[in-house]
Amino acid sequence: MLALGIDSGTQGTKALVVDTETGKVCGRGYTRHRMVPGLKPGESEQDPREWIQAMEQAISQALQSSGVDRRKISCLGVSGQQHGFVPLDENFQPVRPAKLWNDTSTVEEAEEIVRALGGQKSYTEKLGINLAVGYTASKILWLKKHEPKNYARTRLVLLPHNFLNLYLTGIPHMEYGDASGSGLMDIRKRCWHPEAIGAIDPELEKKLPPISHPAEPVGYVRREVAEKLGLGRVLVSAGGGDNMMAAIGTGNVTPGIFTVSLGTSGTIFSYSGEPFTDPEGEIAAFCDSTGGWLPLLCTMNVTNTTELLKDLLQIDNDELERLAGETGAGAAGLLFLPFIDGERVPVLPESSGVFFGLTRQNFTRSHLARAVIEGTILNLNYGFSRMKQLGLKPAEIRATGGGARSRTWLRVVADIFETPVFTLKEPESAALGAALQAAWCYLRQDHPELQIKEITEKLVKKDTLAFQPDPERSAVYRELQTRFNSLWKSLKSEFSEHRRLVRSRF
Repeated sequence: MLALGIDSGTQGTKALVVDTETGKVCGRGYTRHRMVPGLKPGESEQDPREWIQAMEQAISQALQSSGVDRRKISCLGVSGQQHGFVPLDENFQPVRPAKLWNDTSTVEEAEEIVRALGGQKSYTEKLGINLAVGYTASKILWLKKHEPKNYARTRLVLLPHNFLNLYLTGIPHMEYGDASGSGLMDIRKRCWHPEAIGAIDPELEKKLPPISHPAEPVGYVRREVAEKLGLGRVLVSAGGGDNMMAAIGTGNVTPGIFTVSLGTSGTIFSYSGEPFTDPEGEIAAFCDSTGGWLPLLCTMNVTNTTELLKDLLQIDNDELERLAGETGAGAAGLLFLPFIDGERVPVLPESSGVFFGLTRQNFTRSHLARAVIEGTILNLNYGFSRMKQLGLKPAEIRATGGGARSRTWLRVVADIFETPVFTLKEPESAALGAALQAAWCYLRQDHPELQIKEITEKLVKKDTLAFQPDPERSAVYRELQTRFNSLWKSLKSEFSEHRRLVRSRF
């Protein structure tokens, strides 16, 4: 059986043709996305109609490169960037560009919603999840306050992957996983939360689609779309957010396995068979796209920091790797706080990056490179430590994303997390996960008892062990972690004041 897996991310759309008997990827496609230009600081937007074009182009490329009979594609799944806000009119057309996951212009709206439900502790108790600034809920309130005419035109609210499913099938739909990242859903009862919705608009629930179990497919690809792509009758699965799909694509569907994704942002997540809640709200308590839950940490700064450093030093990835390898663990005392784009965890939306401890000995290209990589992982480890405090027990880490191609980065992850790190034979975990979920939905029509782990255990293939933690380096990093945490906490009040001064004087 052949399945299509589509991953519509921030940078572009990827498509895979997957043989679900062997797990072999038969064809690949990719098309880049454009950002809306000329936005204010903190704003991040894209035109959803361009996602459709990119998806169709990526699918066509994948099908062409595969050489398979297009009409033998049985099913299709879509992974999409989480937390985006796609407001649609009565004709299911976007009323404005979509605000993306990394849009931090809605800080005030997020705070307003949380206050309406009695504060952060109360909000978390009621919904099982804290409302981060990037979640969809604050973007909806932002539209209501700042663009009331567009809000009045809005008849349907979707997230990015739901919008693509709507185009493919004509059916408005959400599943538990992506819906849990909206900030409007009770993650334990897996239903919309009336009080959270009412804090924005009592009429908002009429604009939200029904939510269903991720094992239930949405429908079939519309005839006109199928004809355009040369497809036959293709089942469209529920799909999900990119992290939910990456969990499937890395085989992270049973306890003990953790996935770390080292991309522009950084994520760490694991599987839980029961609702998972962090009373402090630091670890996101999402539902997953298999019917379980997905405790998840997301930081906003990983490879974005090394991209900036590469531009500054005029180097490529190979040179970055060489430089970072020239110095040892701890970068001779140089510490980097990687909060270039603010930060979600720790909750520092107005923070900025910091190099601390510069001396004549470590003010070099090599030490800067090493410190930047270490700083991003120390930041992730703050949340990883919190996950362990809450009872999660990591047996192994499966690494994915651009950073997983760097041996230096993987070594640092193993040493700081003090957990073995594996890579995967298929690096496009979200697109693979979308294809495997689609196969699961398709096969369940005749075998309703089929479990997703039966598919992932067969088709998700680990590569060789990347790194075991080194006790000596881990000891260095434990000490460095204490300094890292102390430093950002000391600077917490200074970040906001600095941003205020920058905005007023420059």
